[in-house]
Amino acid sequence: MKDFLEGLVQKALDQGATYADARRVRRRTEEIAVRDGRLEEVQESETDGYNIRVLMDGAFGFSASYNFDNAEKTVNEAVKIAKASSMASAKKLEWKAQAPVTGHYEGPCEIDPFKLPLDKKVSVLLEADKRMATRPELKHREHFLEFFEEEKEFFSSEGSYVTQHYVESGGQIQATAMDGTQIQVKSYPNSFGDFRKAGWEFIEEMDFVGHADEVADLAVALLSAPDLPQGVANLILLGPQLSLQVHESVGHATELDRVMGYEASYAGTSFATLDKLGKLQYGSKVMNITSDPTLPYGLGSFGWDDEGTPAHQVYLIKEGLLVDYLSDRETSSQIGHNSSGASRADGWWSLPIVRMTNVSLLPGDKTLEELMDMAGNGYMLDLNKNWSIDDKRLNFHFGAEAAWEIKNGKKGKLYKNPSYWGITPEFWNSLVAVAGPQEWRVWGLPNCGKGEPGQTMRVAHGTSPALFKNVKVGGNE
Repeated sequence: MKDFLEGLVQKALDQGATYADARRVRRRTEEIAVRDGRLEEVQESETDGYNIRVLMDGAFGFSASYNFDNAEKTVNEAVKIAKASSMASAKKLEWKAQAPVTGHYEGPCEIDPFKLPLDKKVSVLLEADKRMATRPELKHREHFLEFFEEEKEFFSSEGSYVTQHYVESGGQIQATAMDGTQIQVKSYPNSFGDFRKAGWEFIEEMDFVGHADEVADLAVALLSAPDLPQGVANLILLGPQLSLQVHESVGHATELDRVMGYEASYAGTSFATLDKLGKLQYGSKVMNITSDPTLPYGLGSFGWDDEGTPAHQVYLIKEGLLVDYLSDRETSSQIGHNSSGASRADGWWSLPIVRMTNVSLLPGDKTLEELMDMAGNGYMLDLNKNWSIDDKRLNFHFGAEAAWEIKNGKKGKLYKNPSYWGITPEFWNSLVAVAGPQEWRVWGLPNCGKGEPGQTMRVAHGTSPALFKNVKVGGNE
């Protein structure tokens, strides 16, 4: 396949391109769903295709195809688009040269889920469902597994050639309790499920059957729990809820294409504008956020991004200060930075754009018990239920599945329909402490949407529980 990709690039250079790169992507997926004791869905898919991106007269052209016998037409389309884009654009793209890279990235996988019998995979969900079915208050029970495998090859006119292969696995169990018109939902391990670059061993580690009773009991208990009182309180966000907070109020806000207005017509802009770089106190001194695609198990992990930039850690926020952005080679060159290695496409049919990798809040040095002692009186929230945030990633409102009272430093009463809200920099500046490495883990998010046409990206966020002071909270039915 290297010769095929090299041929695409050479055809583009022969027509006057100053730079070209080509990608081939083969992907297969398997999705299994169980609902109320019955196997509802088994879906398998496989796709294979390639693309070519060419730079001519300061503008890019892109074309993709699944027809490997139609390479010349695909290249010609990309060249035609690049020429038309150059004529339509007043500003020419600055393209900073990059040293060529070669190598292979292999994601961690001990047990290949695609080689396991289907009944073995289905039985895990059915057994978890059976444990829950004894509670009459549970009107619906929904569970799923998802497996994802991808092979990628990249060749560029700079001489780069890299190959990558990985498997991703994940899933969820969920119980819905009802009492009249009231509905309460409890999920495990996260409200969107959890996913890793890993094989079946991760499903075994999550132990859906072992957690089924706990999930069912809590869903039922929420029916009789009181609503969270409205007011201002100290708040501990547990890892899963905090991961979405990082995603929405930091990850998207620090995407450089959003900052520069490229996403304004669809996904919005950002309050973290270029004039604030190196100046904005985004959060307190204990807030350290990195983009790090070198983490072993994250959905945002890789050896090289889709422009051939090697995976490396970049601080986005250091001791609360905004110090960099998620970027690709195009956007980073406009602010005099090197690419953060965040150029990613969701398939062979998609043009790479700036996307999150593993964007994480680095751990502190506290235990969860110490955070509760520091909180004194307040609340602890877990698992997202709903959220909203404005186009600039400034004003937000988040609801969670459950909350617990913290009284005199101890976990107590259960509350339902909890929510909290605030303004992004004010909220992050109220961060007092973050739990240490023993509480820290990476949470996978498989459905981050962005771009026109829309792309769905698989990203991840490392978090541990964190304490925020004086946050607005209340019930949210």
